[in-house]
Amino acid sequence: MKTVAITEMGISVPAVIAGCMRIAGLSGTEAADFISTAVGSGITFFDHADIYGSGQSETVFGSALKQHSLIKRQDIIIQSKCGIRKGCYDLSKEYILSSINGILSRLQTDYLDILLLHRPDALVEPEETAAAFEKLHETGKVRFFGVSNHNSLQIQLLQKYTSLPLIFNQLQFSLPVSNMVAAGMEVNMETAGSVNRDGSILDYCRLNGITIQAWSPFQMPAWKGCFIGSPEYPELNRVLQELGAVYHATPTQIAAAWILRHPAQMQLVTGTTKPQRLEEIAAATDIRLSREDWYRLYLAAGHILP
Repeated sequence: MKTVAITEMGISVPAVIAGCMRIAGLSGTEAADFISTAVGSGITFFDHADIYGSGQSETVFGSALKQHSLIKRQDIIIQSKCGIRKGCYDLSKEYILSSINGILSRLQTDYLDILLLHRPDALVEPEETAAAFEKLHETGKVRFFGVSNHNSLQIQLLQKYTSLPLIFNQLQFSLPVSNMVAAGMEVNMETAGSVNRDGSILDYCRLNGITIQAWSPFQMPAWKGCFIGSPEYPELNRVLQELGAVYHATPTQIAAAWILRHPAQMQLVTGTTKPQRLEEIAAATDIRLSREDWYRLYLAAGHILP
């Protein structure tokens, strides 16, 4: 398993993260198999959020982990997110502290390795958010912090008020959904891809030592589903098949390898609950695409080179 060095944590973490959004519907045995397969494939990093399955995903995971005598809490990394409420976003100190207590209870653990703020809050008072971070860190409930779906200035605003570094940013990224690459490629152009929608977030994260976690890595734009095998992307799927033959890999593995080939050293967040597919994606970390093949996929996804 390829790893990504996280300087602030003093460790290297798996390049693939097991996303737990959909595990709420799994039985205890199925959830235990999910965890076993992930760890056996080198994926010891698990991503949650307090809203996944209305909290049930964390409950199922926490119970399943207790069944494993060979998988210890200290041997895995558990990350969760908070800040989304019904009808609003809330990054207030009171809400963050309350959310963490619920998260820890459902996961049956004393601490989170990482807490991410799930979405930007238009009414955020960064001093409050920072105070919540400081208290969680001091009490040992959360070790490290980051954000999700935040742009450059939003991160900078939060960072101004806390000495605790924000070391992760979870962002949607896939071959078709890659404006944060296109905006940097189509500089000084009057093209759709040249629109900078998120404050040069890719370069900002690289400059500030923030690791990007790519969510929905196989998703089409506008939530139309998976692009692999979709008739909406015939050229991309043709190239995925051809390169799969070259690298002895599946189209899914080639699409994952495309993300992992970027020098930003991103992590990829899976969304599957199927053990076989977890193993398939984990194996993609052994593939290093050539520069030419990376760009070939980029163009096949509908992007341009000016």
